[in-house]
Amino acid sequence: MAYSRPENELFKFPNCEDSVLPDPSRFFSNHLLSNPLPTNSFFQNFTLSKGDQPEYIHPYLIKPAKSSLSISYPSLFQNSDFFYEVFKADIVISGSPVDQNSTKTHQISSFSDLGVNLDFPSSNLRFFLVRGSPFITCSVSFNKITISTSHEFVSFSGNSSCTKHTAKLSNNQTWFIYTTAPIKLTKHDNSSIHCRGEFSGVIRIALLPNSNPDFEPVLDRFSRSYPVSGEADFTKPFTLEYKWEKRGHGDLLMLAHPLHLKLLSKDNESVTVMENIKYTSIDGDLTGVVGDSWLLKPDTVPITWHSLKGIKQDSSREEIISALIKDVIALNSSAPVSSWSYHYGKVIARAARLALIAEEVSYLHVIPAISKYLKDMIEPWLDGSFGPNSFVYDPKWGGLITIQGAKNAREDLGYGIYNNHHIHLGYFLYAIAVLVKIDPLWGKSYKPHAYTLMADYMTLGKNCDGFDSVFPRLRCFDFFKLHSWSGGLTVFADGRNQVGPSEAVNAYYSAALLGLAYGDVHLVAVASTIMSLEIHGAKMWWQVKEDNVMYPKDFTAKNRLVGVLWSTKRDSSLWFGDSEWKECRLGQQLLPLIPVSEILFSDVKFVKQLVKWTLPALKRDGVKDGWKGFVYALESVYDKYEALEKSRGLREFDDGNSLSNLLWWVHSRDLERRW
Repeated sequence: MAYSRPENELFKFPNCEDSVLPDPSRFFSNHLLSNPLPTNSFFQNFTLSKGDQPEYIHPYLIKPAKSSLSISYPSLFQNSDFFYEVFKADIVISGSPVDQNSTKTHQISSFSDLGVNLDFPSSNLRFFLVRGSPFITCSVSFNKITISTSHEFVSFSGNSSCTKHTAKLSNNQTWFIYTTAPIKLTKHDNSSIHCRGEFSGVIRIALLPNSNPDFEPVLDRFSRSYPVSGEADFTKPFTLEYKWEKRGHGDLLMLAHPLHLKLLSKDNESVTVMENIKYTSIDGDLTGVVGDSWLLKPDTVPITWHSLKGIKQDSSREEIISALIKDVIALNSSAPVSSWSYHYGKVIARAARLALIAEEVSYLHVIPAISKYLKDMIEPWLDGSFGPNSFVYDPKWGGLITIQGAKNAREDLGYGIYNNHHIHLGYFLYAIAVLVKIDPLWGKSYKPHAYTLMADYMTLGKNCDGFDSVFPRLRCFDFFKLHSWSGGLTVFADGRNQVGPSEAVNAYYSAALLGLAYGDVHLVAVASTIMSLEIHGAKMWWQVKEDNVMYPKDFTAKNRLVGVLWSTKRDSSLWFGDSEWKECRLGQQLLPLIPVSEILFSDVKFVKQLVKWTLPALKRDGVKDGWKGFVYALESVYDKYEALEKSRGLREFDDGNSLSNLLWWVHSRDLERRW
């Protein structure tokens, strides 16, 4: 969106020069190292350890080696508890080593919102890996190419001009190899094809979906136009525009996942959906779309401090006020509290909720006490006086980490290696936004600090906000999948992951509230747009409705929620509990309980399915009241009074929740009983 650069100064937290973070110079080209670098990107595995773990560049799994790149059109392993994409090297492109002494496998020479370019210096290969392209595109400079497979080549043939070759494999796959100049490829043995003489030009490789010959003319038609990068821009509120830089000739063929198709603007006349072109994917079928510019329009979501429908009955207000008084009296900034940023953030956000609840029920007497508590708790983190832990700036990758996390990757829940930054900071931002609202003078004093925390995961880059020299562009948000990732700088065989989309929603909601508090309409617009996309992503891929046809039948029959969602895997278990802990799965995808939670779980039919699926799990020994509270919160969506009675019997709450907050939620549901 048109974004006039705001005059927002950042606070300079102390630099951290000594940390457990990996060295980015091994895989990033030198010219990229002077800028902040991505820490939760779709190609993160290519930047860590040996750089040889696969990443999912839809529709292919891609795995680099020293002078080669392996392409897999993955099959699916599945059972009722989890399913994942299986990597098998269907096609391997190798170059003859030009520099025998080179120790580097690959280098990232550039990256964009939707693509990454991998260079192989030892063999003069450059791969333009753009997400959603049915073609893998490689630029070759004076090298002898080898194409091999882990299967066998059943047949191999070329056209008369030697610019298109067809390879049929023993696993029933058919692949096309297109080149911009004639190339002499011959079958060397059952598993390899060699190039006679050096080749210079562009090679494009594509799988023929289902080996269906009807699709061959389509791939032929679009084989001459290829993307080298892709940008995603928030052109106006609740609009995201994709623009691909393309080379070659003709129209561009890309692939859209189901959420793309849902959000693709009907006004986008330059785009044509080809319903008959489909590639399979763990994220649902990928459908052909012709056009080098897309407009995606998520739902408009209101950003409000209070509940959407309000508390309508005096008796409801009285019950909430009674709980509110007790919760405020219990606030004690001197009490022991976790020094980990995640748990600390939840504690202060919980207190901030009390202030907004007090506003909503018109019981303003308690707000000064809440304000003092918030100041006492927040300021030490902002000025560095909180002894056990503090924010510091990492100049190596470009981000706010913590002293504890910098020294040990396992401390502070991995925050020091960029795990869950949006989630941890989202809680801090929520508390700060509320404090700015109720005490604008305090907000003026600490605005640079607040904007620095926000910018760590909300920097737009491209000179839009002035923060791009300090932080990378939207650290956790995936412009192609349209939701956020966690994981940070850790190698995972299944790629990035995220457990709780609700906490990601909270992160962007909190950034939008910060914008409201400071009158920053641009921040409100961008953050609320990302929040809406995050909600769409949660409903599409985490919420498993009974009639879901995207996921395998056995998994759908047994699960109403995904536990951990990975790039290439769906798991019913959690990091801290097995698949039978259904109440924890529900809680992880509802917390924190805030006004926008109503939109995240707006499908009442699904909510009923989810609660019905979860309730039997509450009969297990040892189930904590804190998790039960979230189950009852959703039950109140369709049976308010039953849920209210159950909620009144709880004796403890999640560290980010309270009796006041739970009662506020239940009492702000519709009065009528929904059956």
